[in-house]
Amino acid sequence: MAEDFDLVVIGGGPGGYGAALYAAGAGMSVAVVEKDKVGGTCLHRGCIPAKHYLETASVFRAVAGAKEFGVQADQPQLDLGISRARKQKVVDQLWKGLQGLMKKRKITTYTGTGSLGAGHLVTVDDATELHGKHVVLATGSVPRTIPGFEPDGTTILTSDHVLEIDKLPASAAVIGGGAIGCEFASMLSDLGCDVTLLEALPKLLPGCDADVVDVVVRSFKKRGMTVRAGVTVEGHEESNGQVTVKLGDGESVTVDVVVVSVGRKPLTDGLGLEGTNVEVDGKGFITVDSHHRTGEEGVYAVGDVVATPQLAHVGFAEAIVAVRDMLGEDLEPVDYGKVPWCIYCHPEVAFAGMTEQAARDAGHDVTVSKHSFNSNSRAMIIGETEGMVKVIAAKGGPILGVHMVGPWVTEQIGAGWLSVNWEATPDDMGQLIHAHPTLSETFGETVLSLTGRGLHG
Repeated sequence: MAEDFDLVVIGGGPGGYGAALYAAGAGMSVAVVEKDKVGGTCLHRGCIPAKHYLETASVFRAVAGAKEFGVQADQPQLDLGISRARKQKVVDQLWKGLQGLMKKRKITTYTGTGSLGAGHLVTVDDATELHGKHVVLATGSVPRTIPGFEPDGTTILTSDHVLEIDKLPASAAVIGGGAIGCEFASMLSDLGCDVTLLEALPKLLPGCDADVVDVVVRSFKKRGMTVRAGVTVEGHEESNGQVTVKLGDGESVTVDVVVVSVGRKPLTDGLGLEGTNVEVDGKGFITVDSHHRTGEEGVYAVGDVVATPQLAHVGFAEAIVAVRDMLGEDLEPVDYGKVPWCIYCHPEVAFAGMTEQAARDAGHDVTVSKHSFNSNSRAMIIGETEGMVKVIAAKGGPILGVHMVGPWVTEQIGAGWLSVNWEATPDDMGQLIHAHPTLSETFGETVLSLTGRGLHG
């Protein structure tokens, strides 16, 4: 006989455990079915381990440049084994904390593969049966592959493989110039790998403002990276322990490893869904409305299994929307055009809202202000003046977009995200005081300039 819960969640990643924690906090009885470990890709094979290695690269850069500060240090050497062990320690600590939090909120966890059938019946590994008054589908995603580059974990790698390597390759080709590809390319390059970055689209980082992309590309090239946009890959050949990638323009590049980083696809295989009205589109995404309801009453889907930005914080937000809908509460659907994006390559990128081109294409009469970090005192002190802040506003109206590239901008985007989502005007934001000396002053100066009365430019 099936055990009854107010909510059964299939998938324990950010969307899944976010829904579970929020529902449990509202007094609902909750079960989570997870085939691996709660935390999902983000914690175990994505956001957290990737950012750990990017921080390793940052420390490596800092030590290599220590002499500029009068600190005498030898050229750093990377012990990847120690870095990998530290990565696992961070992941395990966060995992332990998440397990403790779920236990504290009396969430029941089942290890196994969950499938959904008619009547909200969830079966775990064709054995245990659970029944939920509500069900959330949150099974996440897996790395996409491309024809001619089937991953083998040795020479053709996915993002999962990169995070488990035990030896840094001398050279690598990264296929895909989106957020994940740029992060891996930046990390590998900073640690001493000869990197070629290949992107099929005309420019890197689709969705980013063109001025921001220009800064990233200049930085990558300045650091010795080969960047090729507007080029396709036609397959590969392996010989003498190396891989030759054939390019669509007739050229080729020979490297030790190839990193395939062309995005992620929804993991909906094995969900069952027989006897339900849950619809899956041709790309594998589950169809939902703005409240994340599927076609089956009482069944919701959140996170990477729906066709929305594949970001952990978006998964959290969608989970909250879904649970609040279950509870019959008033809510605002997620406005995907205004969510914050953070890319942790060097230099970092962060933005919220419209790019300048998107704002103009939407018919807005815009004013634009840009300020470089090269005049920011804190940036000069830390020795990272590369980058800028760009703010786009409607003439006489609200701020439409905030775009940052440079030192620690992923920690500064909060003010930009708030200004976009609150539809604040430059006059509203210009009244705010930014402490001196801080990197955030550049955002303050950029906004103040839009009022016509900037202090420093």
